[in-house]
Amino acid sequence: MRVTQGLVRAVVTAATRTATIDGERRRTWREVGDRVARLAGGLRDQASLKVGDRVAILAHNCDSYFETYFAVLWAGGVLTPLNTRLATPELAFQLRDAGVEILCFGEEFSAVAEQLLAEGAVGRLIAMDGAADDARLTHEGLIRASEPAEEHLAANEDLAGVFYTGGTTGLPKGVMLSHGNLHAIASNLLMTIPFDETGVNFHAAPMFHLADIGILFATMTGATHVFRRSYNAESMLEAIAEHGVTHCFTVPAVIDRMAKYDRLDQLDLSQLKMLGYGGSSLPAATLALAREKFPHVSFIQGFGQTEMASVTVLTPQDHQCADDHPRLRSCGKVAPGFEIRIVDEAGNEVPRGQIGEIVGRGDNVMMGYWNRPEETAEVMRDGWLHTRDAGWMDEDGYIYITDRLKDMIVSGAENIYSIEVENALSWHPAVEESAVIGVPDPVWGERVHAVVVCKVGAPQPSFEELSAFCRQRIAGYKTPKSVSFSETRLPRSAAGKIQKNPVRDAVLKDLNLA
Repeated sequence: MRVTQGLVRAVVTAATRTATIDGERRRTWREVGDRVARLAGGLRDQASLKVGDRVAILAHNCDSYFETYFAVLWAGGVLTPLNTRLATPELAFQLRDAGVEILCFGEEFSAVAEQLLAEGAVGRLIAMDGAADDARLTHEGLIRASEPAEEHLAANEDLAGVFYTGGTTGLPKGVMLSHGNLHAIASNLLMTIPFDETGVNFHAAPMFHLADIGILFATMTGATHVFRRSYNAESMLEAIAEHGVTHCFTVPAVIDRMAKYDRLDQLDLSQLKMLGYGGSSLPAATLALAREKFPHVSFIQGFGQTEMASVTVLTPQDHQCADDHPRLRSCGKVAPGFEIRIVDEAGNEVPRGQIGEIVGRGDNVMMGYWNRPEETAEVMRDGWLHTRDAGWMDEDGYIYITDRLKDMIVSGAENIYSIEVENALSWHPAVEESAVIGVPDPVWGERVHAVVVCKVGAPQPSFEELSAFCRQRIAGYKTPKSVSFSETRLPRSAAGKIQKNPVRDAVLKDLNLA
C-alpha cells in the first residue's frame, strides 16, 4: 500500500475536520489535501522533480514539514529527512551520499542551506517559510502558482525514503524504506494503539525520526495533528491542555519532566488519553511518579530501530501491574504482523530466559542500506534482521533488552548489562539520570562505572552510599565499582537515547585510560 493513500482517505472521510494545528493556524483535511497536491505540482513543474528523485527536508516540526512530506511522495519523489542537530559537514555527507538534488528548509536553517548549496552538496533550495531571495523557490509560492497534480501511485515495493542512522559505529548509513514498509509500521501500530478519527496527536518526536510515525497513523485515521517548532516539557503540557491533545509519544526523560512540572495541577489535561514512549524502558521511579501525576492516562512503549521500526509493544494493559513488576522492564511482546527470535552467535534460537541477539522479520524490515551491500548482508541474514541488541524472552513472550551487544560489560567472566544498574540507580532519591559503562580494570578486565547526574538541590551521595543502595536491588558484582558525577545532563540522540560513546570517551579521558 502506498503512503499517500492515507491522505486520500482522510480527505474523503474527514474533509471538514481539523487536520493540522500550528500555532494559530488551523487547516482542514480538504485544505491540506489541496495544498499537498498543488505543492507536488510545483515540485514537478518548477523544481523539475522526477519520479525517484531525492528530496531532503531540514526543518523543525511544523505544518509545512507535514505538507512537504506528503507532497514529495505524491509527486513520486523519495524523502530524505535530515537530523536538525547535525553539523553542516554531516548534513553535506548525507546529501551527497543519497544523491539529493532538492533541499526544503525551515527559516532557522537558512544559513546552513545556503552553505550547502554553495558547497555543491545540493542543487536546489526551497524555502519552507520566512523570507526568501527573489530567485528562490518557496513553499507557499509553489502552492499558489501550481495546479493540483495527479497522485503518483507508488507500488508497495517502491522506495519511499532514505532515513539515516546515527552513525555511532562509523559513517551514517541510509536506511531504505519502501512504501510498504512505512504503511506496515503505521497500520500495525493501529492494531495496538486505541486511536481513531477523534484523536489529537501532539508531535513531540522530531519529524525527521521514525519515532514520529504519528505522521502516518494519525493521517490514516483522519485525526488531528498538533505541531510546535520548539518546546520543552512544560510548553508541551500547555499545548496539550490548549488543544485537547489525546495522544503524545515521546521519551522517558520528557515524561519524567512532565510529571515534575510544578504547574501541572493548573492545567486541564482531561482529554489526554495516552503517553507513549520509546528509546528505553521508563525507569521504575519515573513510572511510579507519572502514574501518580497522570492517573487517567494510559502508557504504551514501543521498541524498534530505523531498520525495523515499532517491532514490539508494551501495551496499556501491560502497564497496569505494580510499579516494580519485572514486566515493566521489558519492551513488550512482538507487535502483530511481525516476528522476533533470540539467537546465539550461530543464528540458532536459544531457550526462553537465555540472553542472545534479538533478530526479527516482517514487512517493517528495511529494503537495505543505500549503496552499502556488504553492510546490508551483514545484518540481513537468512531472512532475519540482526539488531545487534542483546536480550531475552520470557515464557509469556515478553522481550527484555539487556544492552547493545557492544555495550555489554564483561567483568570477571560475568556478563553485566548496564540497564539493570541504571534501573537500580534510578530509585535513589538524589539521582536524576545515569549512564553505566565498562572501563578497563587490571584485575577483572572491565569494571562497572556509573556517571550520575543529581537532581537540582539534592545532596550528592557518596560512592559508598550509591553502591550500598544498588546492592539492595541487584547482585553485588553488578553494582558500580566507581562513580563520577556530571553537572550537566547526559548527551542524548534525537530519539532521546543516552549516547554512551561520548560519555565513555569523557570518562576514559578523566581516568587517564583513553
